[in-house]
Amino acid sequence: MILSPKYIACLFLTMIFLSCGSSKTLTGSATANEKISTKQLIKTINANTTEFKTLVGKLKLESIQGENSQSAGVSLRWEKDKTIWISKLGIVKALITPTRVAFYNKLDNTYFDGDFAYLSQIVGTELDFNKLQNILLGETIFNLDAEQYKSSVMDNSYVLQPKQQRELFEIFFLMNPKYFKANSQQIAQPKERRILNIDYKSYQEVEKLVFPEHIKIIAVEDESEVEINLEFKNLELNRALKFPFSIPSGYEEIQLKND
Repeated sequence: MILSPKYIACLFLTMIFLSCGSSKTLTGSATANEKISTKQLIKTINANTTEFKTLVGKLKLESIQGENSQSAGVSLRWEKDKTIWISKLGIVKALITPTRVAFYNKLDNTYFDGDFAYLSQIVGTELDFNKLQNILLGETIFNLDAEQYKSSVMDNSYVLQPKQQRELFEIFFLMNPKYFKANSQQIAQPKERRILNIDYKSYQEVEKLVFPEHIKIIAVEDESEVEINLEFKNLELNRALKFPFSIPSGYEEIQLKND
């Protein structure tokens, strides 16, 4: 079974970009301080990272590509820094660790078992488990360094961008002035005609911690666009969790290759 990079990229985004559940939607706003230094801003952002041991919840997912749309609900288990586990009634399961990306589908008896290397090539930027966690938590995909970044204020968001944009990338982070989490993350590859835009539509408070609640992801390549909407519900933190995952025997491996 041969799948194209565009299909796998869509599937990868759908399976991977997950976060946490719903408890109390956060409302209200704060005013961005135009006088804050980049150094102090980054220090404050780093001080507001979300720390937890485990997370369990439900995810409502909608994927839109052209005139086609699909929606589903899945279960999510997450041990921070170690494992992300996703299951839809045991029919489709995915397991993501720092060294492994694997999933299987009982509907068509197929599976994939690999690592981040090929998927990094597909989405056009180096991915690892920590970068994924940052995205899921509303934290910047790349580490921030005051020597390398500059800041400004636009539409009541703090805007962070490299002082010198990378040759192949254009990177913008729009940070919320109340929670110091991302309002939006934008990574563009103009030469490759690729854009990844992640908008955090709302946040929620769970046991005094701030998590994304609604996320909208748009991935563009050439004239192809995929939109993914995520809604997270029924979150619980720091439960003892298990991550059962075993690829059934006799399944057909999904083979990946470039177009």
